[in-house]
Amino acid sequence: MENGMSKDYLDLRAIVTLVILTILWGFNYTAVKFSNQGISPVFACALRSIIASMCGVIYCIRKGERLFHTDIMLFHGFMVGLLFGLEFACLYLGLLYTDAARSSIFVYLSPFVVAIGAHFFLKGDRLTMLKIIGLMCAFAGIVIVFQGRPQSAKPTMFIGDILEIMAAFLWGATTIYIKRYMAGKVHPINTFLYQLVFSIPILLAVSLIIEPQWISKIDLTIATSLFYQSVIVAFLSYFVWFKLIHSYSASRLSAFTFLTPMFGVLFGVIFLNEEFTYFLMVGLSLVSLGIFFVNWRRTTARGS
Repeated sequence: MENGMSKDYLDLRAIVTLVILTILWGFNYTAVKFSNQGISPVFACALRSIIASMCGVIYCIRKGERLFHTDIMLFHGFMVGLLFGLEFACLYLGLLYTDAARSSIFVYLSPFVVAIGAHFFLKGDRLTMLKIIGLMCAFAGIVIVFQGRPQSAKPTMFIGDILEIMAAFLWGATTIYIKRYMAGKVHPINTFLYQLVFSIPILLAVSLIIEPQWISKIDLTIATSLFYQSVIVAFLSYFVWFKLIHSYSASRLSAFTFLTPMFGVLFGVIFLNEEFTYFLMVGLSLVSLGIFFVNWRRTTARGS
């Protein structure tokens, strides 16, 4: 059912929506840095899931949508929440051992996981040579952006690297799982709710283990940052993302996520006074070229 309703190309509306989403996700890195000044990272992530879940419940009540299923879809929802929770647990645990630049590179291996997974598990979403070239260009752009940054040489860095690669795998696996088992069968709001609700206990458990203090201070900047992460990103942007997953090619959608760290660096330059480098300009060009290759065949044929 989901394959029959899914488009194998991205129309103009989807492309514009994806660019907006990646802008929001890119700024989220800056927002997290602000909230980290008073709230521990994993606990903040759990708070984000709790607040966004409450927004989703209110939405369901107002729209008359069911909150949870009582059939096999509930199990699939649990699996999605489990994958999401483990993804963020690996991501934040990995940051204890490796630096942020390496983390960003490894996490954005996810589109490769999606492209390969879609090839084997989703009908009509094949891995073509142009897709491979596009993904390689986009990932090369990500690597180039961070090429000029100094990296620490901690003995345990490889542990963090492995955890970040696991996070990328889990992110890609979540996308494929939703597309295969839930797209076209449940309302996107249910997919959204399952991911957040079932991730809460996992994130709280991880926070209990690694974070001795959850909140050190709260001010307007931290509260605004948490609102942005919870309502704008975790609720609104994730809900729209799941709607896209239900309607479009998973591998083509995933290719656009390469823009997220690029916008993250740009917002770092603007709001955190980070250096705008030659590497950023070259990397952004490669990311744009890669996304063009991934979407070349269908978008040109349809005139989108």
